[in-house]
Amino acid sequence: MTLVTRRGFGILSLGFAAAAGVILRTDPARAEDTAVHIDNFVFEPAQLTVKVGTTVTWTNRDDIPHTVVCAGKFRSKTMDTDGTFSFTFTAAGEYKYFCSLHPHMQGVVKVE
Repeated sequence: MTLVTRRGFGILSLGFAAAAGVILRTDPARAEDTAVHIDNFVFEPAQLTVKVGTTVTWTNRDDIPHTVVCAGKFRSKTMDTDGTFSFTFTAAGEYKYFCSLHPHMQGVVKVE
């Protein structure tokens, strides 16, 4: 912050960011959240690539229950219509998942 005096008037300068109305964030950048929809016995999108720190939320849009299971990593409760399950990916890798009630339903999240 600088104080500039000109013709008897004090002018407080906070720099370009403040003058332009830009808010500077000091917290670490957060990866974006991503959605997967379950509809007609399909995970959409079935393949997803995200960054470490991303939270993926699955939403069941079918009229029957589904689950989201990645062996040894995560397991949702049974989700009825409009039910959701979220998981935050904190490590890089490939996470293959399926519905335990309908094992032909499969998807994969690649985390970079």
